[in-house]
Amino acid sequence: MFQENRLKRRVAAGEQVYGAWLGLASASVAELIALVGFDFVIIDQEHGAGSLRDAADMLRACDAAGCPAAVRVPWNDHVYLKRILDLGAQSLMIPMVESAEEARAAVAACRYPPQGRRGWAVPVLRCSRYGLVEDYTKRANAELFVMVQIESAATAQRAEEIAAIDGVDMVFIGINDLAGSIGRLEQLDHPEVDALVRQAEAGVRAAGKPLGTVPSARRDTAGLFADGYRLVAGSSDAGLLREGARHELAAVRAALGSVHGRAGAMS
Repeated sequence: MFQENRLKRRVAAGEQVYGAWLGLASASVAELIALVGFDFVIIDQEHGAGSLRDAADMLRACDAAGCPAAVRVPWNDHVYLKRILDLGAQSLMIPMVESAEEARAAVAACRYPPQGRRGWAVPVLRCSRYGLVEDYTKRANAELFVMVQIESAATAQRAEEIAAIDGVDMVFIGINDLAGSIGRLEQLDHPEVDALVRQAEAGVRAAGKPLGTVPSARRDTAGLFADGYRLVAGSSDAGLLREGARHELAAVRAALGSVHGRAGAMS
């Protein structure tokens, strides 16, 4: 729902923010994660299971919990971008942006004319509180927060020109896909992968734009923040659920084993 974009303002002010991924397409899980106190969450519509309806419900849950939510869209598709913006997303992550032209097209799809090409149907859309925000059209472009992802060796070389596009607010380095582009998938501590990441970082910094990424074998969250990253997305709803369940089960089995061991010793 339309409001001042706190995530955009915090990043622009130089703050460092840490968030979680939401891929389970559950509004209840989104609400729980949002209530825990993360700086932001990312509703993942690229690899997550959710539909547009699921995204809308998750946006509502995060709004109610007071946690800024970004949406990672499936692709740099102007139709999808228009629809998710109409549903109330204000912060977007766009994967696999391969050139300055693609970055420019992504920004244009998200902005109303004359700065862009976003279609207009404001009075009936959730983004404007169904027409109750009377100055929505005037304010919408300014409240957008657009992150584009660099995820290949070729784009690491073009990082500066991609980052320099007006309306690109942040470049998010997708390190595993970057590694995969040179045959090093999941080898995130490999020197060749690190060299590509450093090349991308240098280009983005030369353009004066902030950086975002995920923790990796080479640098954890603390290390990324120490190196000047503004945004890190680490945990995920699935990962937190998996690890919580594993920890619980291991603790119970260890306790039961101890009890059974003592019982055997006494018999």
